[in-house]
Amino acid sequence: MQLIYRKTKNLRAVQLLLGYSKLENTVRYLGIEVDDALEISEQIDA
Repeated sequence: MQLIYRKTKNLRAVQLLLGYSKLENTVRYLGIEVDDALEISEQIDA
C-alpha cells in the first residue's frame, strides 16, 4: 500500500483498498503526518 501511495499520493484509494473508514487510520498505517496527507490530498483534488 505504501508503494501505491508513494506513486499516486491518493489517500482515498489507499483508504478504500485497506477498508478503513477513517482517514486517520490510513495515515497512521502509512506512517505520515495527518496535516501533510491532507495538504497533498487538497493539491490533488484542486
